[in-house]
Amino acid sequence: MVFKRLLGSLGVGGPTVDTVLSPAPALPGGTLSGEIRLRGGGSDVDIEHVTLELVAGVEAEHEEGESESGVVFDRFTVGGGFPLAEGEERTVPFTVTLPWETPVTQLHGQELGIALGLRTELSVAGARDKADLDRLTVSARPVQEAVLEAFGQLGFGFRSADLELGRIGGTGQQLPFYQELELTPSPAYAHAVNEIEVTFLAAPTGVEVVLEADKRGGPLSSGDDTLTRFTVSHEGVGHQDWNTVVDGWVRELVEHRESYDPDAAYGHDRHEVHERSHPGIGAGVAAGAAGLAVGVAGGLVAAEIADEVGDFFEGDDEEQEAEQEAEQGEQEEG
Repeated sequence: MVFKRLLGSLGVGGPTVDTVLSPAPALPGGTLSGEIRLRGGGSDVDIEHVTLELVAGVEAEHEEGESESGVVFDRFTVGGGFPLAEGEERTVPFTVTLPWETPVTQLHGQELGIALGLRTELSVAGARDKADLDRLTVSARPVQEAVLEAFGQLGFGFRSADLELGRIGGTGQQLPFYQELELTPSPAYAHAVNEIEVTFLAAPTGVEVVLEADKRGGPLSSGDDTLTRFTVSHEGVGHQDWNTVVDGWVRELVEHRESYDPDAAYGHDRHEVHERSHPGIGAGVAAGAAGLAVGVAGGLVAAEIADEVGDFFEGDDEEQEAEQEAEQGEQEEG
């Protein structure tokens, strides 16, 4: 899908920007290409820089509860240092590489409810910087799809997805936040867990899969949370019996007796987790309509996802409009 959003003018009669992204969804660790189309305003200006920022709507837990804010997790300067004449049209092409831990926003075309955007910033000499936020679509890598597909075929369902501020101790996490995919348990594990949360920490050599189980309590014990971690390769995805592998992960997680401190889980250093390595050799990947993509469609109403993600982008638009009105008022008073 192509996103074409017109940025607000840099002051009355200032230059405008139209950012056009390539139509294919991006991948974590992959490239993002497009072009930035500039149009000069009512006077000649000097463009100091044209910058792209990756912004994510991230939840943070604190004493008062939860709050969401936009976190910039990468920044690229893709142009600048040139004059833009009155009414002149100029195109700035770009190709940037996304971080490997870039969150996944869709699975098999189904939106997961993650607010992820590309902000284009234009800095003009003698004027304030202006920016606008366009929605960014990121699909899962093959190994991530295979793991989630296996969960779906094992009977797990999609509940929700979010981005949490903090770090998972003992992992190679690079970004200041991580993505959680919350799954409802399959009938085989419904007696033992309330839900399972899946986090992917991708890197060039493979993916760390962190699993967390919200375990049910019994008549004589309270429930607790357990975590474990597995490492998988990007290679050999099509030669792995993922249903068997993932079921083994869940069994190990459910049977794991060690609990962790919930205060550490969502702070700056989340509990260090147990690790296993799976190189990716097996009988083959099962695929089809029974996968987790069906659970995604059933777990959240599409309209609810659109509203939740839309609120994040509308907030940015409202802030920009308020700044534009203030600037126009200042110029009229002058």
